[in-house]
Amino acid sequence: MAPAKKTTTLLPSSSSSSSPSSCCVSAAPPASASNVLHDWTITSADRRDDQRATKAATASSIRPVDPLPDTPSTKGIQILTRPQTSHPLDPLSAAEISVAIATVRAAGATPEVRDGMRFVEVVLLEPDKLVVALADAYFFPPFQPSLLPRTKNGPVIPTKLPLRRDRLVVYNKNSNETSVWIVELSEVHAVTRGGHHRGKVISSQVVQDVQPPMDAMEYAECEAVVKDFPPFQEAMKKRGIEDVDLVMVDPWCVGYHSDADSPCRRLAKPLVFCRTESDCPMENGYARPVEGIYVLVDMQKMKVIEFEDRKFVPLPPADPLRNYTSGETRGGVDRSDVKPLKILQPEGPSFRIDGWFVEWQKWNFRIGFTPKEGLVIYSVAYVDGSRGRRPVAHRLSYVEMVVPYGDPNDPHYRKNAFDAGEDGLGKNAHSLKKV
Repeated sequence: MAPAKKTTTLLPSSSSSSSPSSCCVSAAPPASASNVLHDWTITSADRRDDQRATKAATASSIRPVDPLPDTPSTKGIQILTRPQTSHPLDPLSAAEISVAIATVRAAGATPEVRDGMRFVEVVLLEPDKLVVALADAYFFPPFQPSLLPRTKNGPVIPTKLPLRRDRLVVYNKNSNETSVWIVELSEVHAVTRGGHHRGKVISSQVVQDVQPPMDAMEYAECEAVVKDFPPFQEAMKKRGIEDVDLVMVDPWCVGYHSDADSPCRRLAKPLVFCRTESDCPMENGYARPVEGIYVLVDMQKMKVIEFEDRKFVPLPPADPLRNYTSGETRGGVDRSDVKPLKILQPEGPSFRIDGWFVEWQKWNFRIGFTPKEGLVIYSVAYVDGSRGRRPVAHRLSYVEMVVPYGDPNDPHYRKNAFDAGEDGLGKNAHSLKKV
């Protein structure tokens, strides 16, 4: 493979000084050019060789100086003294989530405030595009310094990767307040190594007249409260349901159909279903709705505040065929006219994965994940021959999935599910891998 050729590009001067957590490029630049980025290019016919050489050259160019100088320096590219183990767009680790939650809880003004906190969402606060460009140029694959913009009067390029930040949505059950917190993760170490955690609250804000999504604990508490309500139990007996354990209570957001549904209160209008006496774990309980019942639950105080048995509607008959499980089709047997389908890749897949970075033929991108959106795809690009890496999209995700049921009858007219915002596509995702 041909040797690497090094070119230099001058960038606007940076006023930030280094700290004990940063250092400079090991290759000293000329005295007259204190802000120089080294653009390493390799001449080779094999793109894999190019990437390996680029990675090696870049790693050598940003190796920390040892020992760290006491005097702050602004020469070269400043980076954290600890190795960059997380790309700025990597999903939060379990340790990072724990640090963020502990930091916010510790910031509560009183024990009552701290005890009332429910952490509805903890996600990465995604950084500026320039930070992503710097990371992709010098710290992580695809290791392409050409990703950095070099316009004469363009924005100042950051000279080190900033600390990662979390965005937390917190609901306080005691005060019925929703707040948004930003936490900076200064140090996160594995507990198994006897390390310590550090986080710093950057900002917090109470958002008026909103309600965050209900969490799994609230779902379970709401179902228990409704089942224990005596008028509800009588309504079930009226429909021939003696075993309340067979009843499924699904809390639904009330929506906003009138002032009575104002988000100043945390309300739910549950829908009710009933399983059969079958103990089959694959049973489709939603095949037997319990209709004619109106329930309103105060989710903050966790109590039934309105209940009406408006109309007697007989339960649909028990029918095991509604489960659509193997061997329970209409004919009593599964289809036998479908030939086997086998997908084999004897030489392995055509894609390569490095952490959260994926390369597939001429495409490359990063994978992310959030509890609300589920899968997020970042930095989608296409390698177009001599034109190089062409950016296609910075961020792709399902922002929302709305499911209007379209039935004008009560209670179905208000069934207008926002599956991302209210329930979370990511929280309800299942792995395709057998466990």
